[in-house]
Amino acid sequence: MSERRRLRDKWRGKSWYTVLAPPYFGNVELGAVPVDAPEKLTGRVIDSTLYEITNDFAHQYLKMHFQITEVDGKTARTMFKGHEYSPDYLRSLVRRRTTKVDGMFSVTTKDGYKLRVSVCAFTLSRIKTSQEQAVRTTMKKIIEEKASTLTLDQFAQEIVLGKIASDIYNEAKKIAPLRHVGVRKSKLLTPLAQLPRLQVQTQKT
Repeated sequence: MSERRRLRDKWRGKSWYTVLAPPYFGNVELGAVPVDAPEKLTGRVIDSTLYEITNDFAHQYLKMHFQITEVDGKTARTMFKGHEYSPDYLRSLVRRRTTKVDGMFSVTTKDGYKLRVSVCAFTLSRIKTSQEQAVRTTMKKIIEEKASTLTLDQFAQEIVLGKIASDIYNEAKKIAPLRHVGVRKSKLLTPLAQLPRLQVQTQKT
């Protein structure tokens, strides 16, 4: 059998599954994935952009990650796995004679999901080390408070759509003049094997 024939037969054995964003991101269609067995979809991470979800061109710089958790017929359902700024956008924020303040924090949401969250702040001019530390402390305080009072669904929306960044900016600007504050990256750390248990607990509360 020729290589071309083998490849053709291999593709014929696959079915296409429509991948949807979670309900808290509008169940937007993220694309279609071919696979020969639906169980192979579970755990796969699908990349998108926030622009594809909101249809707002201003959100093109934000890369989204969703993990497939279940397959229902020809539909694959997902949950939020994380997000990040595009490298080009992050580079565009850097200015000479200013300070970039970075903070990385591990948090647990109200419904028990663990995430690693990276926040960045860019100042209008160079600031003192003590001011950097105070801004970072403010980041940590707000991120931890938000995570402890929000479910994963709510927390994901607030970090992606800028609500938490706005809260940090409003508090940290009292410490130093700021040009930009954003949650530049997040990653869900809770293993997929633990997700059904956590989801059941959430439904009971």
